[in-house]
Amino acid sequence: MTYDTLLHKPAVHAGTIDSPMLKIHPAECEQLVEYIRDISGMDIPSSKTYLFETRLGKMVGDLGLSSYQALHDLARTDKTHSLAQQIIDAITTNETLFFRDEKVFDLIRYKLVPDVIDNRAGYARKGLPVPIRIWSAACATGQEIYSVAMVLKDLLPSMAPYRIYLLGTDISAKALAKASAGYFSSFELTRGLPCEKRNRYFSPYGDKWKINDEIRAMVSFQKMNLFHSFSGMGRFDLILLRNVAIYFNREMKKKLFKKIVTVLEPDGFLLLGASESLSDICPDLEPRRHLKTIFYQPRPRVNSNGPK
Repeated sequence: MTYDTLLHKPAVHAGTIDSPMLKIHPAECEQLVEYIRDISGMDIPSSKTYLFETRLGKMVGDLGLSSYQALHDLARTDKTHSLAQQIIDAITTNETLFFRDEKVFDLIRYKLVPDVIDNRAGYARKGLPVPIRIWSAACATGQEIYSVAMVLKDLLPSMAPYRIYLLGTDISAKALAKASAGYFSSFELTRGLPCEKRNRYFSPYGDKWKINDEIRAMVSFQKMNLFHSFSGMGRFDLILLRNVAIYFNREMKKKLFKKIVTVLEPDGFLLLGASESLSDICPDLEPRRHLKTIFYQPRPRVNSNGPK
């Protein structure tokens, strides 16, 4: 039976008032762990049965299935990959907020962006716009990359001398749709966003707030699996990959950061979450400290021919 056919079957709801949450068996849990790792790279401990029951239980019922095994089997054979995307949307955590960890954005404002501009001064001397390329990987619903856009808008008196490219990517199509639309609830705005920035960069829209066109136009969004090819992305001056790799096992982390190095400018910057470290994960990136914040840069390559 195809996934499209199942969409039109009468739903047997799991976890409603009339029926208890569908329990998952250990073998089913192992199957879903492996499947989710295959399609996203995320390494979810099989002990987190509650995560599957609370986030996938209703999906099992809505599809008229009787078990998590049936959900797994159906997803494996769904050639449209629609069910895989629904599982990713359900299982991923899109917890984010504007200006999360304020000292990181102070680092961007007072150290990283000024360094990028100084390092690209040759463009200005030639009368060319200075490129500033920033990528928020796993951007969820967009708060991080929009915060970066606001930093740039505050920092640079005019955008004319610069060629700015801000990219937000995520594996969740649902999260990206919200990010791209640019509408946020009052609650989302109160989490980390100063009132001054709300009044300057947002407009009330019914019971929500809409990000202003000048900020929205600065950002591009794209669906992306971090373990797929980075071909065609170009190189970035700053990559934010905060609190993402914590969901990957050691080998997946090594693969990911080896790829990250290939799209980071030789003098570029990488920002991770406050509790994350690349110790013994990626020898090509070395930690640097500015005030109380750690960032990473590509390790200078040793010239095998010796000094000139």
